[in-house]
Amino acid sequence: MHYVSAMHIGIIGATGNIGQRIVAEALGRNHHVTALTRHPSRIPPRPGPLAWRVADIHDVGSLVPALGGLDVLVSAYGPGNASLDPRDTVERSVQAPEAYVAAAKALLEALRHHPPLRLLVVGGAGSLEVRPGVQLVDTEDFEERLKKLGLPAEYKRAVLAHRDALNLYRTSNRHWTYFSPAGWIGPGERTGRFRLGEDQLVVDANGDSRISYEDYALALVDELERPRFHERRFTIGY
Repeated sequence: MHYVSAMHIGIIGATGNIGQRIVAEALGRNHHVTALTRHPSRIPPRPGPLAWRVADIHDVGSLVPALGGLDVLVSAYGPGNASLDPRDTVERSVQAPEAYVAAAKALLEALRHHPPLRLLVVGGAGSLEVRPGVQLVDTEDFEERLKKLGLPAEYKRAVLAHRDALNLYRTSNRHWTYFSPAGWIGPGERTGRFRLGEDQLVVDANGDSRISYEDYALALVDELERPRFHERRFTIGY
């Protein structure tokens, strides 16, 4: 049996759809988890097993002290809270997609003050390749794909911003990993049965690309415990 020492894991976006599952998965493996929030009022009076710190992902000055003592930082950043109000998150992403790039810049600058700290970013799927040299976001039917997911065509602006953020990480010299989900991600089961890839969209025999929040979180914590994709992107799918 493989044993892993308990790590101190910080999570930005711990109350979101994916963040909640990451917290549960990490706590279930006996890691120490600290949630970072920019709103002190959101810290519950009885936080339970979670520790809490105040930090704003767009404010390097608040990030730097909040990262002290962590072994790894997971950024599941998204504007608003999609688990509480998904429409608000979509609207904010469309109206100000540059927030994703600004967040990446702030994280990279904060990591400059914590050189050993590892960063794992919950990223987007649009920059995955569907065939050599062609990314999903650049396909002719991409806006139709968005509509099938219940997203407006304008959400493509946020997808492109995710790609720009990934390119920032790729040109940095920090200890980063970028984890793209499948083309569809949503609530489901923790099966432990999935496939991992790197820059190509993972699809099943029917050509569908899917993963549950729960299996995504499982694979993410696996990567925290046993790093395989240092300074690289990887992805997942059934």
